[in-house]
Amino acid sequence: MTSLFANLWQGVLRPIFRRPPALQVAALCHRRGKEGTQVLLVSSSSGRWILPKGWPIDGLSAVEAAKQEAWEEGGVKKASADEDAVQTFIGEKRFDNGATIPCEVKVYPFEVEKLSKTYPEAERRKRVWASPQKAAEMVDDPGLRQVLNKFDA
Repeated sequence: MTSLFANLWQGVLRPIFRRPPALQVAALCHRRGKEGTQVLLVSSSSGRWILPKGWPIDGLSAVEAAKQEAWEEGGVKKASADEDAVQTFIGEKRFDNGATIPCEVKVYPFEVEKLSKTYPEAERRKRVWASPQKAAEMVDDPGLRQVLNKFDA
């Protein structure tokens, strides 16, 4: 009888109650430096290194929303965007209260042309340029680490 309930739960009920991951968009901002390609990381509210990312924005396409996040969180004032996502990965959105939810993160590349010293979240965030490989070592999300390790501008 227990296996009947287990099969019913796994095969029918659990998929009904499981929500799909939420969608977030991220900006993989990059530039050519003296030492090769560099990517921009910003600090999260908990101090982790992440890409500028956020929720989709009504009235904006996904790539436009990612560009808005790059401005607000990283001060990217001017950048050329690629409309196609580099990669999608499943990560977790961590809230300040400790809660997490699974998120599908669509990553869009932006070649940075101009960076501003003043931007909306400049007081809340740090930013750093690093090689994709060094950036991959700095982040703790396995999906983001894969994106960075595979990135080639």
